[in-house]
Amino acid sequence: MTASDVPGTGEQVLLVGLGNPGPRYAGNRHNVGFMVADELAARVGGKFKAHKSGAEVLEGRLADRRVVLVKPRAFMNLSGGPVSGAAKFFKVEPGGIVVVHDELDLPFGALKLKLGGGDNGHNGLRSITKSLGTREYYRVRFGIGRPPGRQDPADFVLKDFAAVERKELAFEVDRCADAVEALIGKGLTAAQNAFHTQ
Repeated sequence: MTASDVPGTGEQVLLVGLGNPGPRYAGNRHNVGFMVADELAARVGGKFKAHKSGAEVLEGRLADRRVVLVKPRAFMNLSGGPVSGAAKFFKVEPGGIVVVHDELDLPFGALKLKLGGGDNGHNGLRSITKSLGTREYYRVRFGIGRPPGRQDPADFVLKDFAAVERKELAFEVDRCADAVEALIGKGLTAAQNAFHTQ
């Protein structure tokens, strides 16, 4: 593990789960980032509270690090404002930000962790990159698979997981939360080695 391999130069890390606010979107594939954030909140042992940054936040400890869990209260394509607002408020540089999001180009439940890169058509990442002014933040990509047939990906991500996926969803969300803890505790390389799906 190298110093540059671990998110954040300070002790505090911003852990962002992406999704759309409100009950009608709660079970959507696009909201898996929120699901992982809720699992991490359960591990912290606290509840999210509205914050002036435009996000729901929860401060606590995970993997012996001080963390701020963040769920933007804006829609996905406007996630950047609340994320950059929370980063400024809590004095966390982009290199200390971890974003958990859904990924069409990975099969359901597959995980990939990386630092930087493009947005690959993901509106939440595009908004965050624009607001932060950099791509150099960490991403934890949770595979949701490609839409069947000719279904529009924009419709697919706003549908709930299929019944067969829902049977495995809690396990996969738990595993993704484990990957986030490994990333902030042991570094990117160690987390990739442990959690990347071959």
